[in-house]
Amino acid sequence: MKTRNLKISVELVFRQCVFLILNIYAIRKIFGGQFYMNGKLPPDVANMTLGQVDSFTLGWTFMGHSIYYVLFIGVTQLIGAWFLLWNKTKLIGLIILMPIIVNIIIFDLIFLKVYSALAISLIIFIMLLIIMIFNKEKGLIAYQELTNFSTKYGVSSKTRILTIGVTIITLILIFSFCYLIERLTWIK
Repeated sequence: MKTRNLKISVELVFRQCVFLILNIYAIRKIFGGQFYMNGKLPPDVANMTLGQVDSFTLGWTFMGHSIYYVLFIGVTQLIGAWFLLWNKTKLIGLIILMPIIVNIIIFDLIFLKVYSALAISLIIFIMLLIIMIFNKEKGLIAYQELTNFSTKYGVSSKTRILTIGVTIITLILIFSFCYLIERLTWIK
């Protein structure tokens, strides 16, 4: 009984920590306090040529280039963090937050070389992983429910070949359309 209570307490502490940390980061993003925002570059950054830019400045400027992208990241972090906070929606929070945190870790490793940022990202990842492990039974049930599609009928070879052909034609049309748009927008 004590082990169960300890697991519940540890999970709740981790969920609350992740919730608070991600809310702070998300709110900073949304209000323009985390990245070098387009049109609001620090003078030393604005006066650099592309060849002079270090990876941190390049990454921070790229992430802040579009307010819509920054809002998307911030709002998605908020949604995932709020879902994680509540017991009934914590698995949805995990599904939303795990890819975000993995992306942040990769971004930190490649661009930032700011080890405190990497450390907090890794700590959040580990907390999420432990929460996932504590809820593996529910997670497995959800996974099985989402992936268990019984096929009551077989698909004939003729139908498979036909759908592959239609798929190829559809892809050709899609890429041709995109190529046409690219050609029209690059013409000066």
